[in-house]
Formats: sequence, C-alpha cells, structure tokens
Amino acid sequence: MVTLTWIFSWFFFFQIPALYTRDDEEESVLRRASHEDQSKARKFLINVAETRQRILEREDTDNDLRITIEDRGPKTISLGTADSGGYRKLGIRGNYMLSNLLQELTLAEDYGRKFIVLDEARLSENPVTRLSRMIRNTFWRNLTRCMDADGLERICADTKDRTAATDNRPRIYVPHGEKAIYDYYRRARDERPHLKDLQVEYLPEDITAEFVRDINDRPGILALAMRPRRDANGMSNGVSDASDLEGLSFVVPGGRFNEMYGWDSYFSALGLILDGYIDLAKNMCEHFAFEIKHYGKILNANRSYYLCRSQPPLFTDMALRVYKELQQNDQLDEEQDGESNEDWLRRMLQAAIKEYHEIWMSSPRLDEATGLSRYRPDGLGIPPETEASHFDHVITQYAQRAGLSISEYDARYTSGEIREPALDSYFLHDRGVRESGHDTTYRLDDVCGDLATIDLNALLYRYEMDIGDAIDHLLGGDLKDMHGVPQTSDQWLARAQDRKDRINKYLWNERDSLYYDYDTIKKKQISYESVTAYWALWAGCASAEQAEALTTRSLYKFENKGGLVSGTEKSRGHITLDRPNRQWDFPFGWAPHQILAWEGFARYEMTEVANRLAYRWLYMITKSFVEFNGVVPEKYDVVSLSHKVEVEYGNQGTDFKFVPREGFGWMNASYQVGLTYLSRQATRALSTLADPDDLFAKSMEMEQQLQPQSIQMQAAACRRQSILAVRELQAELGNTITTKVNFNPNRTNDMLPADDDASYLFAPSFSMVPASPTSSMASEPVHPTND
Repeated sequence: MVTLTWIFSWFFFFQIPALYTRDDEEESVLRRASHEDQSKARKFLINVAETRQRILEREDTDNDLRITIEDRGPKTISLGTADSGGYRKLGIRGNYMLSNLLQELTLAEDYGRKFIVLDEARLSENPVTRLSRMIRNTFWRNLTRCMDADGLERICADTKDRTAATDNRPRIYVPHGEKAIYDYYRRARDERPHLKDLQVEYLPEDITAEFVRDINDRPGILALAMRPRRDANGMSNGVSDASDLEGLSFVVPGGRFNEMYGWDSYFSALGLILDGYIDLAKNMCEHFAFEIKHYGKILNANRSYYLCRSQPPLFTDMALRVYKELQQNDQLDEEQDGESNEDWLRRMLQAAIKEYHEIWMSSPRLDEATGLSRYRPDGLGIPPETEASHFDHVITQYAQRAGLSISEYDARYTSGEIREPALDSYFLHDRGVRESGHDTTYRLDDVCGDLATIDLNALLYRYEMDIGDAIDHLLGGDLKDMHGVPQTSDQWLARAQDRKDRINKYLWNERDSLYYDYDTIKKKQISYESVTAYWALWAGCASAEQAEALTTRSLYKFENKGGLVSGTEKSRGHITLDRPNRQWDFPFGWAPHQILAWEGFARYEMTEVANRLAYRWLYMITKSFVEFNGVVPEKYDVVSLSHKVEVEYGNQGTDFKFVPREGFGWMNASYQVGLTYLSRQATRALSTLADPDDLFAKSMEMEQQLQPQSIQMQAAACRRQSILAVRELQAELGNTITTKVNFNPNRTNDMLPADDDASYLFAPSFSMVPASPTSSMASEPVHPTND
C-alpha cells in the first residue's frame, strides 16, 4: 500500500508538470502519449480571446495577423482538454494546425463566444475538404450582393474610381423607362436614413460615348434586374410597382471588385451550380438579360464608367447550364412566375441573339474583310477606374509638350478640349484590352482593337452552336428573336461553320500547331503564343487533328508545375524597369484559362491531360491554402507556385486578417470544378500535397516518348525552369517551417457526413460550452469524384 501511494505521488509530482508546462516549454507536450487511443477524438476547451492573443504573440513574427510559413515562431502551442475542464494540457504543432486554430478562434469571436470546445479534427482537417467547405458555405455567401434597400449602401462603395472625389455621394443610374425601379430607389432613399444621400438618376434612352465620358465625375452603380416580391412560399404576387419589388442577389469577384462583372460571373456560376446555388446562378442570367435589354450588352461590370464596354461572351453556355439544372431538379419556374423552363431559356437566348448581332457582329467590333470579331469598344478619354498614376508614363510626353501638368492634361484631353490622335489610338486599344478581360498583357498592348483573337471568335462559335443546338434539341424548333423573327438551327449552324472556316483560314498555324490572333490592319497573324488557343477545344471548333497537334506539339510550352501559364516567356519578351511584368503574361496563370482548357481536353477525350492539369492547379491552390493561412487569391505565378506577385494591381483576395472571408470568385469556382476532374485516388493524393511532377512522372514520360526529340528537349527545359523557380522561392523564404499534411481518410474522426446534412450550412465551426456529446466537428464532403 505504501509502495502504491509512493508511486501515485511520484506520478503527480513528476509527471503531471510535463503536461501542464509553461508557455515557453510548450514544445515538450506536442504529441500524444504512446498509451493513448490514437483513434479517439480530442476536444479542447479554449478561452477565445486569450488563446488568440497568445498565438499571435508567439507565432505571428511578421505581424501580419496571419500564421504562415514565413513566420519564425516555434509552431507549437498547448491547449487545455475539454474532458479535464481545461486543466490537462496537450499540444498541437505545425503551421497548418495553428493557422486553422487562429481562423476558428476568429470565427468564434465573430459569434461572440468567450469560450469554445473545439475538436482537434477541425484543426487537422483534410485541407481539400476544408477549402471546398469554406468555398461552399462561407466564401460564396460573403461574395453575394443584392441591390435592394438593404444591400445598396454596401454595393455603392467603389474604391476604384479616381474621378469620384468631386462628387462622392452614392449614386444609382436607372435605365430609361424603368419607372418602377426608379420609384423603388427613390422610396428607399426617403425611408432609409442611411440612404439619405443616395442620388437616383435616369439614364437617357440613347447612351453615347460622350454621355458616359461626361458622367465620369459623378460615377454610380447601374441598376440590375428586379422582380415582384414573392410570398413565404416563393410565389410571386405579379405586382411590379415600387412597393412590391425585390432585388435578385448575385456574386461579385471580391477584393476591389464590388460589382457584377461579365465573364467573372460566368466562371463563378460554374462553382455556384456545383455547390447547389442554382437560384443564384439563375439570378445572374437574369441580370445579364437585363443588361442586354437596357444597356445594349453584357457589361464589363455594372458601373457607369463601364457602359461602353462588354467582356468575353459566355452567356449562352451559362444559360444552358442553369436550364439543365432546373430541368434535372424539377424546379419549374411556371409554378412561381408563370414561366416554364423552356420559356425562360427562350428569353435568355433572345437576349444573347440581340447581343450577338448588335455588339459582336456589328461595327466597330466586326471586321468586314475577315468576317471575324474584335474587342473594339466605343469610348472617349482615359478609363477612370485605373489607379491615378496608371497612365502617367503614357501621358507625360504629351503633357510636357503642352506645358501642362499630367492631371491638367488628363482633364483637358478627356473632356475633348485637347485632341491627340496618337492618344486616341492608344486608348482605343486600351479599352479593347479591358473588354477582353486580359488587362493587361503585351499580347494585346497597343494593338488589341485591330486583332481578331482566337479567344473571342472561339466563344462566338460556341454561341452559334449553342443557339442552333438549343433550337432543335431543347425548344422544339421554336425560337424567335426580340423582334419576332423566327430562328432556325440551320441558320445558326451555318454561321458556326462559316466562322470555323474563317478561324482555320486566319488564326490556325499549321507549322506551329497553334492558333494565333490575326491583325486585321496589317493583314497577318501575330506570333504571340497564348494559352487562349485552347479555347478552341472548349468551343469545339478544332478538328481532331488540330486538337492532337495542340496537345502533342504545343502544350509543353504552357504546362508548368502549377498549371497553364497565360503565355510563353519567349512571347512576353525581356522584362526591365521600363518594361515591367503584365499580369496576363508569363509567369502568371488564371482560373478562366485552366477551366476552359480542362473542359476542352475532356471534350476531345483527352481526359488524362485534363485530369493532370486540374491536379496541378489544385495542388498549387491547396499548397498556398495550407501554408499561408487559407489564402485563395485572384491569380498565381504558376512557375514558382506563388501568390505573392509583383505586378500591376497586386493580387486580390490576399488582403485579409486572421481568417479568409471570400477567396476570389473564379478561383473559388476553379477549385470546385477542378475537384470533379480528379479520381478518388488523386483527391487523396492532393490532400497530402503529393507533388504533381512525381505523381504524373510515368505518364508524362510515356507521352514524351511519342514526341520528336526537339520537343522533348524543349519540354524538359520548361519543366526545369519551373523546378528552379520553386527552389529559388524557397531559398528566399529562408528557414521556414513547412507543413506536411498527413490526413488519414480511414480514421473515424475524418469520416464525412452525408451531403444532405444541412446543419453545416453557414454554421459556426465550433460548439458552444458546454459541448454536446453528440456534436460533430467533421466536415462536409467535397464534390463527388470519379472512381
């Protein structure tokens, strides 16, 4: 008995202190004891404010309010267990778990919690599952806007416009003739104290470039579609006066882009549809149809200074995807709006037809000689949404010649007081670059308005095919345009064939096995190697032989460790202080290019290539997510796998504290879409950050053996460049502590609830004190994957 008492006392006096260590000794309590049940979930009882402060003091050595691999802290912390009331201390380690802890504590603070019980499984959660869940349940919600009385103040805010200093009152422009919408906003202003300064103005029936220029000193948001208010059962009352209207929610890209954009909305919609937000994607189609009807085009975005510009046309595919979901889910619009799904699709395609004829197949965008289209919008003066100094390098020589300051010259030139043909030409092309969505790139610099680009004409081919196919296969041969003129599939398919022939004649280069843009003024192809060549695969206008050539003889130029690069280094040219990097050039990669390429390769049954490219892109996103506190940015350097880019406009989606709230619209979508291309095994590999070069080494070696020796050597050089860039970046980071993710899908704690478990929708990721014995901290499953 004495012996047992002595042993018991020895244990408490000598062993327990090792568990209840001081903060400066926390690294000594990092692992479970060997006798502990490894499958048993551990829960921690945490003081939210105190623990968050402790993490930041110990770990956030660069004071950016995030825990990343660039911090030099010990990467360890001890937490009190819930079953001991916080008395027994156990440790967690690693950058990923600590950054997750910081995020969970911040979310708890958002909900006003002082103490929480947190499951260890939440901190070591499979990063693929965690990111997909955050996109689905948090990011989309925080990117959602609505232009009703409640949401108007938020969306009126605009940090981009440098001309608004003269009149910064919130302002909304309403289309000519939309009296109910006009009255709605006037009433909202009168009834809501926070909207008392709101300016509500009608637009003229004829919107000219001169008018758009003249309102740049009083910029505003542009009204979007509204509908009669619905009752609790979702039924419309059919009344459309100001008292019974409601706004339709939509998604913005994020960061400084706080309005509804053109092609951003298409790519976001792909993710929204996968995540079950069909109504939200449908709303965005409604807004596009409204813009075409009232503003003449799908706008660059719904701000007054974008009234002259469109963006890459993707509307038909977006509408068809939404229609397919409505049909599959038996969501009959006629039950709510008296409109069948087919009638809804007819209305969307009527809007697309109007835009097709009046914008893309009309002057100044249509080149009569080639029959191909160009990004060549109307407009006058200097784009107001750029940074104040963005064009100083262009204007300086003209201002000096006129004896004026840059700001004085800017004002006089934009007003038309000073006329300068050289600047007119420059800004014509600059507006074209912005309409293309690729702002900016040396590919389009000072020439965009003259180019029949492969990307635009591939998209228009898809428009023509979509409309033709829909007439016969979805609408029973019954479609009229807005003027009541019947449309036939033969008519639209003939247009598609004609465009395909012209693309082959002017844009395809047999020698280089690549599509190039065509200069309609100089009457020749430009030799800039752009990844937009692969949009022809997405559209389906390439022959099987062309698709094979694009894959075997050209893909190596664009494929990097992190996915597809926008253009080749050779085409971009040498970078200097006077000729800086452009964000749509080498070495940067963007979500639209990846998504369209994946679908393009899949369309031509090159699924292994599509899967490999999707894995590369998702690997880079997941790696940054794990190492940099959950960051999901606008773009990446796909060569060095870095989101820290030194380029114009910076990188949206990276400016957050403690926890990511939005990600970035099309990047979020690319992750959700990309997961559908991965097999179950590839998804597991991704969750452990398995290197893509190792994962696909054998398959790529077999592919390359079929290629000519010259191409094998060039492909090897490209891969070597990416490897060296990654190593160089790691060297710059110094002695950082990286995280190896060891997610075990067979552990009970990592099992996932069913898809229909609605309790996770927008729920906090922690439990309240006291903890429920049945509460689960597991995560929702990612999208279904291929076996």
